[in-house]
Amino acid sequence: MENKFSPATPRFPHMLHGGDYNPEQWLKYPEVLKQDIELFKKAGINCVSLGIFSWANLEPKKDKFTFEWLDEIIDNLYENGIYTVLATPSGSRPQWLAEEYPEVLRVGETGQRNIYGHRHNHCYTSKAYRERVKIIDTKLAERYANNPAVILWHISNEFGGECHCELCQKAFREWVKEKYKTLDNLNHAWWAHFWSHTYTSWEQIHSPSWIGETSVHGLDLDWKRFVTHQTIDFMKEEISAVKAVNPDIPVTANLMGIYVYGLDYYKIGREIDIVSWDSYPEWHLPGANEIMARNESLSHDMMRSVKQRPYLLMECTPSTTNWRQISKLKKPGMHMLSAVNAIAHGADSVQYFQLRQSRGSAEKFHSAVISHASSENTRVFKEVSKVGGMIKKLSDTVYSSDNPAKAAIIFDVESKWALDKCQGPRNAGLDYFGVLQKCYNYFWKNGIGVDIVDSEFDFDKYSLVIAPMLYMFRGNIAEKLRRFVKNGGTLVTTAFSGVADETDLCFMGEDTEEKLSDVLGMWVEETDSLYDSEENGMTWQEKEYKLYELCEILHPTTCEVLAVYQNDFYKGSPALTKNKYFGGTAYHLAATAHQDFYDDFFAYLADEAELERAMNTEIPKGVSVTYREKSGKKIIFVQNFDEHKKTLALDKQYKDVLNGEILNGTLEAGGFSARIITPDDEEQL
Repeated sequence: MENKFSPATPRFPHMLHGGDYNPEQWLKYPEVLKQDIELFKKAGINCVSLGIFSWANLEPKKDKFTFEWLDEIIDNLYENGIYTVLATPSGSRPQWLAEEYPEVLRVGETGQRNIYGHRHNHCYTSKAYRERVKIIDTKLAERYANNPAVILWHISNEFGGECHCELCQKAFREWVKEKYKTLDNLNHAWWAHFWSHTYTSWEQIHSPSWIGETSVHGLDLDWKRFVTHQTIDFMKEEISAVKAVNPDIPVTANLMGIYVYGLDYYKIGREIDIVSWDSYPEWHLPGANEIMARNESLSHDMMRSVKQRPYLLMECTPSTTNWRQISKLKKPGMHMLSAVNAIAHGADSVQYFQLRQSRGSAEKFHSAVISHASSENTRVFKEVSKVGGMIKKLSDTVYSSDNPAKAAIIFDVESKWALDKCQGPRNAGLDYFGVLQKCYNYFWKNGIGVDIVDSEFDFDKYSLVIAPMLYMFRGNIAEKLRRFVKNGGTLVTTAFSGVADETDLCFMGEDTEEKLSDVLGMWVEETDSLYDSEENGMTWQEKEYKLYELCEILHPTTCEVLAVYQNDFYKGSPALTKNKYFGGTAYHLAATAHQDFYDDFFAYLADEAELERAMNTEIPKGVSVTYREKSGKKIIFVQNFDEHKKTLALDKQYKDVLNGEILNGTLEAGGFSARIITPDDEEQL
């Protein structure tokens, strides 16, 4: 069948099954390395990620390179049909480098330099670090970029963290100066006249610190943007080093899903060939498995949406993590189910941390395909082998297929940063993620494709765009949303949206286009923050809904009022509005509602927008139905995240993709299991 997208790994254009392999830990145990290859083959492993933490073995002393051990590993794997995802080792530098170049070690926000240790304890700005990284990256590329065994570059590992050293302070000042040009512009954008914090020299600018400045919100936002910029700049130098030798090998960087603590993944994703990410949900939390599945699916959809194409699941655990408060085993079937869930939402791989369990140090109790037992006779190995078999059967059917979506939810990282610092109206917590998840929940439960995008995307291809708590309208987002509605789209906004601009300056005026007042047909006068013990309410379509946390007081201009508040001094004022704007419609929910409202409201809008479902059937609680599409044909993933068997009524005849069984009437999915089916008609997959 025809692929919509170009292959993620052209040298091996198939779904990947593999993971992190650290043979440098076992060089004194040649019998282990030999055994590993045989076990990899039995588990259906077709690729391994090498070199992620190997710098000390690749360059044990400055300019002394020892690649022979890696040559042998790569060659032996390739001879056995196993390809290599080769990492640049910048995520964890050797001791000699920190000893010779102390500037490479990070400095915290109090000004204290770290001593050597952990991972990512390095300064992205340091010229010395960049030079040493470029040397090792170039050496690796010259040796392996034309080796047919190497199919993908894995750039560093899980970028994160920040450095406050003088090198970074200088770079930040230069970045800010380039952005604002003059101190007058900067002082206005940051509203620095507040508390007499006016800047009179570029040298006065310093990164936010709890022992220094934390009250200038524009500074805080720009520092976070700078950290993303500096991380990307560092990453791009690594990409240039390996691409200079062979530009045809794609590059990836493993991200961490809904991770907003200092990095904007949408910006990072635009600089790599394919997105990959590391997924570690807490399965089997009592009473929360369905919630965990939904949130994990949301992360998968975000990773797919970053580049609007299939991604790679670069890491997941075969059973347990070792860094959670409770390291819970995956129950039988859960590993296969979680693997299918990733594939259902756009993954073209299932890869693990780790392939062989470390014998010592921090990750010795993190589970692996090959455990300390070094045996194929373990439950985990057998389950991984089943996943390998499934991927081999599924690859031709699913690889490079599409996850079509006519609905999008805006998750804007920079807006979340601003919300975290805005100091009101709820310092006890603005539940941004809660609102985001509530909006997503209906689509996940009902098999409707949805993209998770940020403010820099175009929205023209969508029928429905949801902007939950989009506090900050940055760039030309207001104009794009206006055009989207004008051209016939349906927009949904929620409380505390369109409050401030990109430097966290609040919009001025009543009815202004800056905050989409014309599109929404109303403006906001006040926002009431409710105590945790308080509730308000509204009635929509003859059903009552409870409201909590935030209640905006609106002034309608052209909008239709669909529901009003039931309580407090603003009783009777609008709580839910609808406004026709040229060819489209904009809705605004002025408060925070519980899940029942979002489910009912988006069911109404999904029917109104004629959004396509995976299947036209009622989906039982605990079950998710997702689909990918290839050559116009649906591949449907029915996933049961409940421990009990569930039954679905089938709306037509289907065929089981894996075993060929023809299915009529009903479909059964056992506890913690998945079924992969496709409509059975004349055009078979």
